[in-house]
Amino acid sequence: MVTWTVGTLTVHRIDEALAPPETGPWLLPEATPELVHRHPWLKPDFAADDGTLRLATHSFVVVGNGLRIVVDTGIGNGKTRANAAWHDLRTGYHDRLVDAGIGPDTVDLVLLTHLHTDHVGWNTHVVDGQWVPLFTNARYVTSKLEREFWADQTMEEPRLQMFRDSVHPVEDAGLLDLVEVGRNGVEVAEGVRLVPTPGHTPGHVAVELTSAGQTALITGDCLHHPVQIASPDVTSCADVDPGQARATRHALLESLANTETLLLGTHFPPPTAGRVVRDPDGARLVF
Repeated sequence: MVTWTVGTLTVHRIDEALAPPETGPWLLPEATPELVHRHPWLKPDFAADDGTLRLATHSFVVVGNGLRIVVDTGIGNGKTRANAAWHDLRTGYHDRLVDAGIGPDTVDLVLLTHLHTDHVGWNTHVVDGQWVPLFTNARYVTSKLEREFWADQTMEEPRLQMFRDSVHPVEDAGLLDLVEVGRNGVEVAEGVRLVPTPGHTPGHVAVELTSAGQTALITGDCLHHPVQIASPDVTSCADVDPGQARATRHALLESLANTETLLLGTHFPPPTAGRVVRDPDGARLVF
């Protein structure tokens, strides 16, 4: 288990799965091998020698101030998914969570940066053939704008299935807490703030941690991969508003560059976290 400290807070990475090599070209088609080769610092951790992107799925668990907080819940086990890489998984995520001393019933908050399939999967698990909330004593928190956006969409069957097995059971149990996220964000616990980072989805948020003069930012999908630090104009095929996503990324990286804020990438493979520094070619992540 990998951990970081942010003041008095401890952040654990709970691994779910590494993405297959074909994920990069599908998710970030503009991040060609030629582009990756221009930024040698991406290798070998974030890209293979041939320029193939490395991506991962994990949760972050924040412990401190008497709370245990899970940020995003990955893909989940045993779920029917159109994406073959996500279909009917059997990973050790749950055991790794417990081995870290984080029993699901001890979690106080589950923060969802947005409502995409690979961020809500462990919201639920099967009990007696029914999908029910895994974190039974937690408030599940997401942006009100995010939930309202999806409620207004005509969704295809794969997304409907995801809502049926990973979102609706939480709502039906009365555990989903929708919060207004203003321009300056909203504090959901001491030292924990949801920050608006729209574009990937309209209600997408990042999670800012502040403690004892130190700060960290958990990205969600406003940054999928460190290549977007070097080239923030690279967009995802899953961005609802690519133009807004680019603008958000530029503003975010400008605010982080050459500061002491620790950036924790929700899909960044190990080493996962670092600080953003400017260089002649734009910016890079320093561990």
